[in-house]
Amino acid sequence: MKEITAKEVEQRLKGGHRLHIIDVRETEEVAAGAIPGALNIPLGLLEFRMNELSKDREYVIVCRSGGRSAKAVQLLERYGYKAANMTGGMLAWEGPVKQWEESR
Repeated sequence: MKEITAKEVEQRLKGGHRLHIIDVRETEEVAAGAIPGALNIPLGLLEFRMNELSKDREYVIVCRSGGRSAKAVQLLERYGYKAANMTGGMLAWEGPVKQWEESR
């Protein structure tokens, strides 16, 4: 499984790279704050919403600590998507955070 650290994600965003970030936490968790620009698809809905994703993109998958995002990466890879798990999840994130209402 491909992994990326929270610091690497933050540095790439600061460097102007366009990352496709999917936050697989539940809506209530995301309401406390999310990485700006992240798309919220709770893990339990990911399999049903894969049609919204492109197999031509690589996704960075985020959760609270890295466990659910690892499961999401495995699921996506099984269906032919490219994804990387952000290790440590939002607990390791030191970059900017936007409230969910602002992220929509």
